Amino acid sequence: MKLKYLITLLFVVYYTNSHSQTTILDSVSKKGVSFATISFGNGNGLFAAEDGSFYFTKKLYSDIDSLYISALGYKDTKLASSSLKDTLYLTPQSNVLDEVIVTAKPTGKFKEVTLKPTDHNDYYKCWLPTIESEIAVFFPNTDSKPKHLTKVLIPIKTEAKDWKKRSKSKQAKRPFSTLFRVQFYDNNNGLPGDVLTYEKAVFIATENTKPVFEFDVSGFDIFIPKEGIYVSVQVLGFTDKNGKLLPNKKYKEIKTRRGIVKVSTTFRPLLPFTDQINQKNTFVKRVFHNNGQWVLFDKQNINNSNLLNAGLNNYGMGLKMAVYKE
Repeated sequence: MKLKYLITLLFVVYYTNSHSQTTILDSVSKKGVSFATISFGNGNGLFAAEDGSFYFTKKLYSDIDSLYISALGYKDTKLASSSLKDTLYLTPQSNVLDEVIVTAKPTGKFKEVTLKPTDHNDYYKCWLPTIESEIAVFFPNTDSKPKHLTKVLIPIKTEAKDWKKRSKSKQAKRPFSTLFRVQFYDNNNGLPGDVLTYEKAVFIATENTKPVFEFDVSGFDIFIPKEGIYVSVQVLGFTDKNGKLLPNKKYKEIKTRRGIVKVSTTFRPLLPFTDQINQKNTFVKRVFHNNGQWVLFDKQNINNSNLLNAGLNNYGMGLKMAVYKE
């Protein structure tokens, strides 16, 4: 185990010292733009760290000529990879997030309501998260009462149920530290639409995280719109022991007889899918493909999915909310 940590550390040190770093800054505040998306235009890409930094060189990405930079609340930027400098500025959108839900916070008595998550322990009925994928769950609004979202209940699975049998060490689980982003969207004709907050909503999952992670979002002042809300989870990559996002490639290059094959990099923990929800309420998008268009997770839109073939149509996310009187 120590040898594994040493190899990982040496790789990170080599990577950060021998590759060019660029930092994405807000052109007005000069602060780092956290977790900006850097697309390569060929279905691949990466994310900036919390301070806006990322690593890119022609040696590492020899076939990439252009970069497409985007982040919530900023104008998209395209530039040639050959002109990439140490610092890159993004311009904030002039029409920053409108008040789309309420104009004043409700007061008075409220009732705490929980929409229970659906989880399980079957390793083979789980989504294998990749950097390119974002998963959103739709929650309808059933009445006109103001509903303040307080927690997102996120089912995860850290290990296979037979990990002790397969692991050389039966004393501890395999360590990992994965950064997730949570985002909130309004309902745009049955698909995730505009974002409801530009607040940075991220959390880290490790091998010791509970099977249902309770992510506190009470400070974001998110109220569920009358047409319902979409809540999404997305892997940003592995982190170091201090929670800083590491350089994560979304694919591994494997040598075969037919040449180099790119295989998507998967990240722990896994996300349990279920057949216990009647309505199809789960949507997915590939961040670096098709302009990040959302589709319903079903067989009409997704080909060759083992989860769908097994009848597992939904990710069983849950919510906690404060429901106020009329």
